[in-house]
Amino acid sequence: MIVKEITLRHVKMKMKAPFTTSFGTFQDKEFLLLEAKDNNGISGWGESVAFHSPWYNEETLKTNWHMLEDFIIPSILNKEIEQPEEVFEILSYIRKNNMAKSTIEGAVWDLFAKQKGISLAVALGGEKKEIEVGISIGIQNTMDDLLQLVDEYVNDGYKRMKIKIKPGWDIEVMREVRKHFPHVPLMADANSAYRLKDVDQLKALDEFDLMMIEQPLASDDIVDHARLQKEISTPICLDESIHSYEDARKAIELGSCKIINIKIGRVGGLTESKRIHDLCQKQGIPVWCGGMLESGVGRAHNIALTTLSNFVMPGDTAGSSRYWDQDIIEPEVVVENGIITVPDKPGIGYEPNREIIQQFTAYEKSYS
Repeated sequence: MIVKEITLRHVKMKMKAPFTTSFGTFQDKEFLLLEAKDNNGISGWGESVAFHSPWYNEETLKTNWHMLEDFIIPSILNKEIEQPEEVFEILSYIRKNNMAKSTIEGAVWDLFAKQKGISLAVALGGEKKEIEVGISIGIQNTMDDLLQLVDEYVNDGYKRMKIKIKPGWDIEVMREVRKHFPHVPLMADANSAYRLKDVDQLKALDEFDLMMIEQPLASDDIVDHARLQKEISTPICLDESIHSYEDARKAIELGSCKIINIKIGRVGGLTESKRIHDLCQKQGIPVWCGGMLESGVGRAHNIALTTLSNFVMPGDTAGSSRYWDQDIIEPEVVVENGIITVPDKPGIGYEPNREIIQQFTAYEKSYS
């Protein structure tokens, strides 16, 4: 396989509703879309999940564009690649910048699967024909707003509710949700909003029978999480702390978590995601696939990854209509009673709508 042409697009889409976490609120989602073509005109697609500002990690749209244009694309363009796993090794000379690396690696995986005439799920070694999905609910203006949303999503059949929390919007919030929905699988996502001194506050969450609390402490920490896990009965799930197979290995050995959230962009692509999945499966650590408010392209990659056997917990890959009035793929991702049927068409299984993509594209550039 040789990638002969790459087109990089800066896309801007407006979300249906604002999304609020402990980091802040936003409604306009800007992202990079990468199309990689072979000499037969077959295209593979990848999506950068970096945000406009470095609130999730150190990467941004601008730094991703810079890394892709000046380092990553020249490293991949016109190079003979037999297997998509090679992309990870080719780019290993670049430190970090995982979201930028993942953008092109996802496109190469999609292109490889299309050339072979198989789905991306099959190319990755996935076995599931259907995946269960949950939903992530941002911090709301009022408790009534939150309860109304939970009720709506429970009725839609989503298999798990993830509630964003922060100091001042945590214990009483989870108590109210659990009171109104005593049997709904429920988790809390702190997005690094707490410190070890808040152990008593975090211990108070134990009474709500949560599936997990996600990333309660600092985004670069695994040591304090290990101390905290010994103090609380609620399983800790690590998100921002896990950027690689080595991070996952060390966290597991320290006892820093009982669950790991795998985000493709955060760990540098599908190849490293598979390695982390396999390690966790061997160590008895369940995993699930987190979301980054992706468009349909990134969402399709999440679906394919979640078909691997140790993704035993519902992920955050909600349907397209949850976030967008119109997605950039056909058909859009549809959730029925908390289930997504995995597409069996070659590659990501969804067709990018070039007309819609063009409408949302602020800038594009091609490389050959």
